[in-house]
Amino acid sequence: MSAVDLLPEGQEVSGTLIELAGWVVAAKDTQGYPFMVIDKAAAQILVFGGDGRLRGAAPGLFGSAVGDHTAPGVAGLALREIPGRDRTTPAGRFVGGFGPSIDAGRVLWVDYDSAVSIHPTATGVPKEKRVERLASPTPDDNRVTHGCINVAPEFYEQVIVPTFQRGGVFYILPDEDPIAQTFPEFAQGRATTQRNEARRAWRPWRARQ
Repeated sequence: MSAVDLLPEGQEVSGTLIELAGWVVAAKDTQGYPFMVIDKAAAQILVFGGDGRLRGAAPGLFGSAVGDHTAPGVAGLALREIPGRDRTTPAGRFVGGFGPSIDAGRVLWVDYDSAVSIHPTATGVPKEKRVERLASPTPDDNRVTHGCINVAPEFYEQVIVPTFQRGGVFYILPDEDPIAQTFPEFAQGRATTQRNEARRAWRPWRARQ
């Protein structure tokens, strides 16, 4: 079964994202659970099964504020009460799964404590133009949420829901923090051979789409 590719035509996959995915598989860091790697700057999301095989790639929408940490107490605020500066999507390694939410039904929680989840793009606030932002060919307009991660409904249903039924691990690259601070073990293991092997595995896949 081929991977679902919703990335804009001709768009290169983030090099660091490729390296991180390669390290996760090589290090068996998820212990057999499926995982997702996310690059906020490139607005790209890659989903892998527990066997390490790619299941899908798609653009995403992220917190409107640039930053890698969740402000204290923000999880207890209503969306409209979150200050603009605190609307960040945190970076790091998170273990999450599906669960209920107060206002969005069942969602895929990336980090329940900081109220960061993944859900389909909503059209409830027309002025935000989330559907249009997600469909644009560049990542320049993909920062618009209150901190959660949005994906296209078809990607959510076809790839994310079946992949993470039993939970999984989520890796979010930082906006500003050093990569060695966010993922110290990954940074230590970034060898030239690993980068080359990951790139050889990925470029043919993108070329086939």
